[in-house]
Amino acid sequence: MRPVPLEEAFDEGEFGGKASSLARSLGAGLPVPPGFALSAEYVEAVFDGNAGAVRDLRSVFAGLGGPCAVRSSAIGEDSEDASFAGQHITLLNVRYEDQVAEAVLSVRESAYTESARAYRRKMGMDEKPQIGVVVQRMIEPDCAGVMFTRNPISGADERVIEAAWGLGEAVVGGLVVPDNYALDGQGRVLRCTAGEKDIALCGSPEGGVREEAVAPELVNALCLNDAMLAELHGLATRCEARFGEGVDIEFAFARGRLYLLQCRAMTRNRHMEEKALAS
Repeated sequence: MRPVPLEEAFDEGEFGGKASSLARSLGAGLPVPPGFALSAEYVEAVFDGNAGAVRDLRSVFAGLGGPCAVRSSAIGEDSEDASFAGQHITLLNVRYEDQVAEAVLSVRESAYTESARAYRRKMGMDEKPQIGVVVQRMIEPDCAGVMFTRNPISGADERVIEAAWGLGEAVVGGLVVPDNYALDGQGRVLRCTAGEKDIALCGSPEGGVREEAVAPELVNALCLNDAMLAELHGLATRCEARFGEGVDIEFAFARGRLYLLQCRAMTRNRHMEEKALAS
C-alpha cells in the first residue's frame, strides 16, 4: 500500500472514478498536470494515524515540488448516474508537507456530511463512502472553466464552454457571471457572450485561495480567443475519442498552455444541478 503516480491509478474500484479518469487521460497523452493517487484503503490508513502512511504521503507530496490541489476520488463518484456535484470538497494551494495529511482528512470528512450521505441514499448507493484522493500540482491559470462536449440541456452536437479569469472554481462556484461560448461539432464558433467577471480566484502565498479584483478593462472582456477555442475543440475531440461522446471537462490555460484538470461523463442536467448547488 503506497501512494501511486497518477498515471498508474487505473483501478476505479481501488482509487475512485476521478483518479481512474485522469490515469486514462494521461495514458492517452492528454495534458494533465502531474500528481499521485491514494486508494480508499490508504486514506483510511491516514485516518487511523498510521505513521508510515503519513510519512510516505508527506514524502511523495514533497516530490511534486510545489503547491497542490487535493481532490476527492470516491468510489462511484462522477459516474454517468451520480455526479456528486458540490458534495465533496477540494482544497487548493496546499503548500507544505505538514498540511497534506490534514487536507486528505478534510476531503474524507466531506464525504461523511449529512448532505453527502443523503445524496448517496438518493442514488441507491452504500451510505458509507469509500474515499480515494487525488493530489496534483496546482495550476495557477490565467483563465479557466468548464466545457461540455454536448449541449447539457438539449444534447445537441455542440461544445458549450464557460470561462473566467483565474481559477475555474469561480465558474463552478457561481462567484462570477462567466463568459459563455458555443462551438459546433467542427469547432466553428456559434456564440461568444462576455460575462461579468469582476473577481478572480488566485492562490494565496499563505496557502488556500483569495479573491482578487479584476482590472476594469477585463471585467467584460472575453477571456478566450479564437486560438484558445480551437485548442479546446481539439481537446474535446481527443477526450471523446478516449471516453466516448458527451463528457464534462474542467480546463485551465496558464502561460499559453492548455491543461486538462478533469474529464468525466456528463450526467443528465448536470449543469443545472451544479448551478443550483452553487446558488
